[in-house]
Amino acid sequence: MGRVKKLLILLGKPGFWLVVFTIRFVGFIKKKLASLAKQLTAKSKKTPIPKQITLPFPRRRINKNTLAIVLVITGIILMTTGIVVDLFTDLPRPDELVSRSSAMTTKVYDRNNSLLYKIYEDENRTLVPLAKIPDHLINATLAIEDKSFYEHNGLSWRGIVRAIHHNLLNPDESPMGGSTITQQLVKNTLLTPEKTWRRKIREAILSIWAEKKFTKDEILQMYFNEVPYGGTAYGAEEASQKYFNKHVWSLDPAESALLAGLTRAPTDFSPFGSHPERAKQRQKQVIKEMVKAGYIDQDEAEKISQIPLRFNLEEDFIKAPHFVFYVKDWLIDKFGQKTVEQGGLKVITTLDLPTQNMAQAVVEKEINSIQHLNINNGASLVINPQKGEILAMVGSKDYFDFKNDGNVNVTLRPRQPGSAIKPVNYAVALSKGYTPATILSDTPITYQIPGQEPYSPVNYDGQFHGKLPLRVALASSLNVPATKILSSYGVDKMIDMGEKLGITTWKDRNRFGLALTLGGGEVRMIDLAQAYATFANLGKKIDFSPVLEVINHQGKTIYKHPCYQQECAGQEVLNPGIAFILNDILSDNQARQLAFGRNSLLNVPGYKVAVKTGTTNNMRDNWCLGYTPDLLVTTWVGNNDNSSMSYVASGVTGATPIWRKTIDNLLKDKENNNWQKPDNVTQTTICRTTGTLPCNGCPQITNEYFLEDTQPTKHCSFSKSEED
Repeated sequence: MGRVKKLLILLGKPGFWLVVFTIRFVGFIKKKLASLAKQLTAKSKKTPIPKQITLPFPRRRINKNTLAIVLVITGIILMTTGIVVDLFTDLPRPDELVSRSSAMTTKVYDRNNSLLYKIYEDENRTLVPLAKIPDHLINATLAIEDKSFYEHNGLSWRGIVRAIHHNLLNPDESPMGGSTITQQLVKNTLLTPEKTWRRKIREAILSIWAEKKFTKDEILQMYFNEVPYGGTAYGAEEASQKYFNKHVWSLDPAESALLAGLTRAPTDFSPFGSHPERAKQRQKQVIKEMVKAGYIDQDEAEKISQIPLRFNLEEDFIKAPHFVFYVKDWLIDKFGQKTVEQGGLKVITTLDLPTQNMAQAVVEKEINSIQHLNINNGASLVINPQKGEILAMVGSKDYFDFKNDGNVNVTLRPRQPGSAIKPVNYAVALSKGYTPATILSDTPITYQIPGQEPYSPVNYDGQFHGKLPLRVALASSLNVPATKILSSYGVDKMIDMGEKLGITTWKDRNRFGLALTLGGGEVRMIDLAQAYATFANLGKKIDFSPVLEVINHQGKTIYKHPCYQQECAGQEVLNPGIAFILNDILSDNQARQLAFGRNSLLNVPGYKVAVKTGTTNNMRDNWCLGYTPDLLVTTWVGNNDNSSMSYVASGVTGATPIWRKTIDNLLKDKENNNWQKPDNVTQTTICRTTGTLPCNGCPQITNEYFLEDTQPTKHCSFSKSEED
């Protein structure tokens, strides 16, 4: 029987083309018959041969129109038969809704094979009768998934039209699907999620078949016991236990609305995922649909929206949760949700668990000690820039502090960087002819920009410092010289440089002005770290990756980090000489004394460490980023609700102590590692106060780095009066 099916499919698939070629063949036969008739007429001098002709091989009269019709009908029958057989070949039976095999577990490990998390360890499922499912969960599910469930026979054209209408008119809201609950049950349990017409037709056939075999309540009961709600939670009871630590029949209307919204995309809408804010947005959409469906009125909807959600605070077996969910999103984007959640993958990540635990402890301890300053959260990233490997990702002080949005991963959220963004501006400056010895003017200035308020930049200390070299202006993080430099070539040049280095949040260029160099454009911590890692790599950009290797359940490697167990190629996006000079300036403790003093936390005795801080004027963000050739530590403190801190001082409180304690732990017992001077960098003795070659009477002689062909060629014209 199997061979017959295969033969029919083989014959049916080219059936369409058989019809086309048949028509052409008939035309060819007509021409040949006409030609033959002419020849016979010419020879016999008789009338042309009639419409009915006699062919030699069948020895019977055949009407040519009849022949064409027979061939066309045969082709159509073969094509239709093949399509039907293809659709029904290996088609599951609805009986299999109650006899599925378990999915395989995906395991996530750190780089040393320490287990971090099991994704879908098993399909935790506790069967409950429909009678125990609360009405508000049933109504919420029907409202958001299938309003006409009790009316259709498995397919709902009205639902499809409604979904299209909703998605066109509400592009900013979560998309609404047109599949019925029966279709979702069939797809999740019997079919694959592939987006093909064949799968959709098979889904429709099985849905109608299931509706004939089971009652509506039986289908709904199976749905509530089978549908995935995210993580290891399969079915409404396990979802209720996972998210709220209670039985499903004890859920309140607000909790039911949240659970009902998860089934469409559990990863995207999970309150425990990378974007927990989407769970609340989805819940509001469910409540809105309940009003439209007539299950509740507007007053009830407002009351439900105000009910606080108290999630289960009991920690699952998970280590480095912010990082784990970042990895999970990365895996799903690369391999698809089903493969990740059911494919039994072994995932070796870049994370170093001891480093992660150390960094987490440092953040938590520092934030607890400065909470009286209205500083409630902190974050940290530890990177190996030479490999693009994330060694630690601390997304908040405490992931499980849901009351204060601890599950929000700050390393992935746009925040204002303050002066930490200045090296991007100075990278442009050095490419435009500026040098570390260029004398800049730190004096008052006001910019009159049409259509905007006059802009007068000021320094963090509120003072002006006169003429000073670019090296000091950058190292001491002076605002006025940085603004003047940016105005000399324009904001677009800085945006171009930022995007080359890894900044992804400056798409709307019209938003930004000269304040961009002072932190006026939001960046993600992971993007800012990418830019600084490029400096550490002397201009070579190596994209970050959280994963070293992925092995499928058959033991085959299906992904390997391009730098795993070998050197990285990377992409040169910045002149190596410019990166070297920036690193030298940012590691110059003498040049930063004007702002930070000689003995600040930024100075790490015995090590060459480039470091930069940043604090926003509104006191909402405080940063510290520091690096060596093979180590980068990025830290931040602030509040998730964007409220201002009451006090923070760069180098004394906030992000800098976290950075210093973290990098001290990492550098302990390591040798000092410095950058090798590129061939296009030269060192020249200059007069510090003029930036030119020294001459008699110049009291401040220093050695300075220059890009080739940018070193000074003139001697100073120094006098005593100029010094005064």
